[in-house]
Amino acid sequence: MPFSNLPSLFGDALAERGYDSPTPVQAAVLEPQALGRDLVVSAQTGSGKTVAFGLAMAGELIGSDGTMPRSRTPLALVIAPTRELALQVSRELAWLYGKTGARIATCVGGMNPSQERRTLQAGASIVVGTPGRLRDHLERGALDLSALAAVVLDEADEMLDMGFREDLEEILDATPEKRRTLLFSATMPRPIEALARRYQRDALRISTVGDDRGHGDISYQAVTVSPSEIENAVVNLLRFHEAETAILFCATRDNVRHLHATLQERGFTAVALSGEHSQSERNQALQALRDRRVRVCVATDVAARGIDLPTLTLVIHVEIPRDDEVLQHRSGRTGRAGKKGTAVLIVPYPRRRRVEAMLNRAKIQADWIEAPSREAIAKQDRERLVATLLEPVELNDTDRELAQRLLAERTPEDIAAMLVHAHRAKMPEPEDLIQNTPEARREAQKERHRPGFEDVVWFRMDVGRRQNADPRWILPLLCRRGHITRNEIGAIRIGQDETHFQVPRAIVGKFGEALQRTAGSETEEEAVQIVQSTEPPRETARQNRRNARPGGHGGPPKYQAKPHRKGPGKAQRSNDGAPPYAKNKKKPGPGRRKDG
Repeated sequence: MPFSNLPSLFGDALAERGYDSPTPVQAAVLEPQALGRDLVVSAQTGSGKTVAFGLAMAGELIGSDGTMPRSRTPLALVIAPTRELALQVSRELAWLYGKTGARIATCVGGMNPSQERRTLQAGASIVVGTPGRLRDHLERGALDLSALAAVVLDEADEMLDMGFREDLEEILDATPEKRRTLLFSATMPRPIEALARRYQRDALRISTVGDDRGHGDISYQAVTVSPSEIENAVVNLLRFHEAETAILFCATRDNVRHLHATLQERGFTAVALSGEHSQSERNQALQALRDRRVRVCVATDVAARGIDLPTLTLVIHVEIPRDDEVLQHRSGRTGRAGKKGTAVLIVPYPRRRRVEAMLNRAKIQADWIEAPSREAIAKQDRERLVATLLEPVELNDTDRELAQRLLAERTPEDIAAMLVHAHRAKMPEPEDLIQNTPEARREAQKERHRPGFEDVVWFRMDVGRRQNADPRWILPLLCRRGHITRNEIGAIRIGQDETHFQVPRAIVGKFGEALQRTAGSETEEEAVQIVQSTEPPRETARQNRRNARPGGHGGPPKYQAKPHRKGPGKAQRSNDGAPPYAKNKKKPGPGRRKDG
């Protein structure tokens, strides 16, 4: 249905932005039973909720002539959890209320607070801000909420998760009792319900989470992979889709850091967003994405809140979301404003049933596919290159002179081939993936063994990712300690707290003797303990997990690793690839990285 019962100025603004009919959440807040009432609205990201609450509160703000009356103090307040979301909301309300004469002030962290106070003193009809900055202005007397007619809490669940409860309560306690309160939240946990009971009167519950519109413009795919090939699958998915902008979701900041570094090493332009990044770093990363200098963003769920990238067409769930609500919230970053988007879940084989249940709860139909192969990517590359070269362009005399010079030196076929080669050289190389059958995976694993490594013995080192273990310094260390060459070291598996590597059985005796001779040195490198492992790395990790469970029945571990030596502080990896040990020479154990 078209927008109706709206002042003409709103209708004109919506038409200019291409809105011909309301989304479910917009239609719901404009129903007769919702007019003038407090609302508790469950709506997913990308459902048009900013326009929804902008229209919902218009009745309290717009005069009979369809314009916003002049006021020295705010008539409406919108509170958002992050700076990015607040700025996005401010931009949306600016065009929606642009023809009404409304003045909008934005108050967020990272901006000049003095300038914000001057803007508030000059008079603002609508104030949009983050809880901490709004509370600061309120306590300093710069923000007067005495005339407030409407207050909106956008993504209220996230604000409570981020610890803004006290800020919200102080702000809401300073508002008039007769104000209208609109609470928007993707999820409705008990703290949200308690907040609604305290600050709302006879609130109307509206939920559009189950509507198809929440993911109607998103194509869902589930890619099954071996757990060891998740990163390779990410590489091939990025190369296959070649999205203008893509966002990759990880569960922790450590995983964001690791995947970001991996993609950069493989030639992708990528930025990272997690809780360890400052506001300045976030601003620079988002600006690089908007300027299209960078095409890939690796982020955690919280860090990605409020991100609005019009060119975002691909979302990859590198790690499985914890529930269906998080799945839809992550995926909702794409498929917005009528544009199509793709959301891909990378599913390790053992997790397939859990993902199927999650998709069923969310009422999402996903296509179960295999990760793109090298051949499929090459085919896509050819089609994209042909389409790019056949696009109409305007050529000037300089272009034609250069073309004539090239034709004098090479044949047209050679020039075209060189152009294709130059295009391919700029793109990251796809990965060869194990086929999606147990037999093929076992056979491929055999084929990947280098000659001379058919019969190997596993060794273990007492350093891992937590100590910044890296093949760049592990290989030279093993060569020095074991008196062997790089070609005599097989696969290296780096875990959280330990690293496993292969040595051909034929040289195990020589290697072990060399380790004993070099074990007594006081140098940093030789302080690392290296012992023969009784199990391959996967079995060892599984046994350790069983032993770590409370009341587990895995029995005692088959070997007892030495406790890590204490390092004096946060480990830092030097630029030359040296091992990231602590600086204390007498206690050379690797320092642990802090997750702060």
